Amino acid sequence: MGAAMAVAVDVADDRFVTHHGGCHCGAVRFEVDAPADLVVQDCNCSICSKAGFLHLIVPMARFRLLSGEPQLIDYLWNSGVARHRFCGVCGIKSFYVPRSNPDGIDVNVRCLDEGTIASITVEPFDGRNWEANADALSHLSR
Repeated sequence: MGAAMAVAVDVADDRFVTHHGGCHCGAVRFEVDAPADLVVQDCNCSICSKAGFLHLIVPMARFRLLSGEPQLIDYLWNSGVARHRFCGVCGIKSFYVPRSNPDGIDVNVRCLDEGTIASITVEPFDGRNWEANADALSHLSR
């Protein structure tokens, strides 16, 4: 990946649409402002490869939890920086606070509702060698 430039993000920017999503049972619902043409990461680390998580990392200001806070269960492991948030009813992790971007939110694109996504470009991310590659993601939450 090439060098990234940090850019201030205006959530009213017309480059973004509001995507809605949530867990399987519907207890957890959220919305996220992101382009209609998404660029996401497919991580091969131990947790992401088992869960099939497709990563859309955004600044915290572009994410809004609409319902389900009481149902969310946190799972912390390894460094304890990442805050994996699962629905306590159905077990789905539709978003979490990533270790690579603790100032942002990482949404599972597979948990977004249909209708607002024009296209998805999937980029591989070598999470098995996280320490060597994490800097490639740091610009995504800015």
